[in-house]
Amino acid sequence: MKALYFKQHGGSEHLEYGEVAVPNLREGWARIRVLAVALNHLDIWIRRGWPGLSLPLPHITGADICGELVATSGDASSISIGERVVVYPGIVGAEDEFVRRGEPSVSPDYQVLGEHVWGGLAEFVDVPLANLRVARSDLSVEDSAAPNLVVTTAWRMLFTRGQLESGESLLVVGSGGGVNVASMLIGKAIGARVIVLAGGAEKSNRVRTLGFTEVVDYLEVPDWHREIMKHTGGRGVDVVVDNVGRETFAKSLKSLRRGGRLLTVGNTSGYNVEIDNRLVFGKQLSIVGSTMGSIEDWEAGLNLIAKHKITLPIDRVYSLSEGKIALERLEQGRQFGKIILKPDSN
Repeated sequence: MKALYFKQHGGSEHLEYGEVAVPNLREGWARIRVLAVALNHLDIWIRRGWPGLSLPLPHITGADICGELVATSGDASSISIGERVVVYPGIVGAEDEFVRRGEPSVSPDYQVLGEHVWGGLAEFVDVPLANLRVARSDLSVEDSAAPNLVVTTAWRMLFTRGQLESGESLLVVGSGGGVNVASMLIGKAIGARVIVLAGGAEKSNRVRTLGFTEVVDYLEVPDWHREIMKHTGGRGVDVVVDNVGRETFAKSLKSLRRGGRLLTVGNTSGYNVEIDNRLVFGKQLSIVGSTMGSIEDWEAGLNLIAKHKITLPIDRVYSLSEGKIALERLEQGRQFGKIILKPDSN
């Protein structure tokens, strides 16, 4: 099968497009013919690598998948061969204390499609049969692929971990990434007051086209935390979503009300953050980390966006053979919304 893969960790120059062998189908797993796959920053981080990461190479990333069921092994399935499906991107490990209490993504055995096993940047991908759901008939393959990882992540972060409620104020730091866009749209749908921090006139205007009126351009307002205080009458916001990290973390904390919560699932600008600890204990702030989510989080997120007829904005659609160009666009932060790849054979 054709795939986009890398044989060593590092920059985008290590990406190759070519033929790889189709693996044997595991018991209890299903084979999907990929129709569309959405990119995430996770694809970049895995390719770059980090201390302690050990993957058999070559490796294929890609967690957000819409495809067609072509084969199963073992367990019977209520989904018929040939049906269009979407895929929960988490792989739940052996039962432990975290799995038993419904938080499998906390477990050390939890895996992510495209991180620990081959993902969907290929013509075919194998996934656990239990991870499949029939795709909505009213959505394109692009719109079906776009939300899976980011909606799972945003739902757990906002609600399971962050306890966001209707009527609360939510600041989303950064507007281009998939988790942030999902957080904006989900927050608005449940009745939160959403303020968006965007970089530049183009991204600010695109945020406004999604129906958000409170948009702060951090390129025009470097001390944007002061602007957030103005927007909230000096109180600060209830919740901040900051997946940027080093460049924004300190100002995000300063944007919170007393007793506020900062939620984070990433660090696109770097992981070494500097904070004034006096601010944390003096204002009794909570810094809440989150990663991925359960299959119930995924289903709840998909149900909410279906109910409110929400689709994530699509930035660009590329063929799989153009994957290097697509990933470089994501790496440079030029996207707004999800970048989609489709196998050239489709």
